[in-house]
Amino acid sequence: MIVRSRPSGLKMFLLLRGSILPRILPSLIATTVIATGVTLTHGDLFALKITLTTIPFTLIGLPLAIFLGFRNNVAYDRFWEARKLWGELVHKSRSLSRQCQSLIAYAELAQASRGLVDLRVRMIYRAIAFAHALRHQLRDTDAQTELKGLLLESEWQQLQKASNKPDFLMQKMGQDLAQSLKEGRIESCLAAGIDTTLSAMTAAAGGCERIKSTPIPFSYTLLLHRTAYLYCFLLPFGLVDSIGFMTPFVVAIVAYTFFGLDALGDEIEEPFGMDANDLPLNAICRTIELNLRESLGDEHAPAPLVPVNYCLT
Repeated sequence: MIVRSRPSGLKMFLLLRGSILPRILPSLIATTVIATGVTLTHGDLFALKITLTTIPFTLIGLPLAIFLGFRNNVAYDRFWEARKLWGELVHKSRSLSRQCQSLIAYAELAQASRGLVDLRVRMIYRAIAFAHALRHQLRDTDAQTELKGLLLESEWQQLQKASNKPDFLMQKMGQDLAQSLKEGRIESCLAAGIDTTLSAMTAAAGGCERIKSTPIPFSYTLLLHRTAYLYCFLLPFGLVDSIGFMTPFVVAIVAYTFFGLDALGDEIEEPFGMDANDLPLNAICRTIELNLRESLGDEHAPAPLVPVNYCLT
């Protein structure tokens, strides 16, 4: 995610970091070159004069802009829903830490120094592992190095065989909560509150999995992509007779707008990736880990992630 103040003046036109321009630059150059060629030949293709007016481009351009805007709204809805789900996960993780420490009865306070043998510490560290495991699952990356130090050795060994690691960790949460009930360390009405928190964390993970596994229909994206490119490639033939040498400049502006909207929709449609405009899952997971470790008095709590070159991953 790009994190920076909004630039002003000329600087806004010269920024590349976070801009969609590098992604669409080859297509934009190709379109401008075609428009320049059409301008130099005045719309002649060998001995054939291609005559087009601006009317068909007006008729096509308005619906195309509306449909591109609609698709980008749908893509942004996916992005914003994903951010709300991760915000819910941050909130519920903090609530779980508080509930484990205040509702599960032990003679001693829950401290990181007691290690994973303490059920409360184990559940809180497992909540950290849950966030990291979910992030890696959504990004199709390997979570082993980050999870090993947060789990019991036997639990970590079992985790390697699990196809859905966040779900496996949540099952272990339920087992520890049941153990607390069995040992009489928590009343059933209070355990129900913790179970509600665990269910909310599971629901947030399920929502993220739904977004990842259900993209915008490919045929809809393909239709808009083809229409935008055909429109921009043919536009010079409709403008050259009326605006002459200005044709390449106008075509470049129109192509930048349409290609940019198309590419931006592609980028934010999948909010869990590593592109500059995707969600900063590393930073969110670091926030969860920092908060939960501090709640246990852990001296090895990591520092918050900061943007590098205005980009927060």
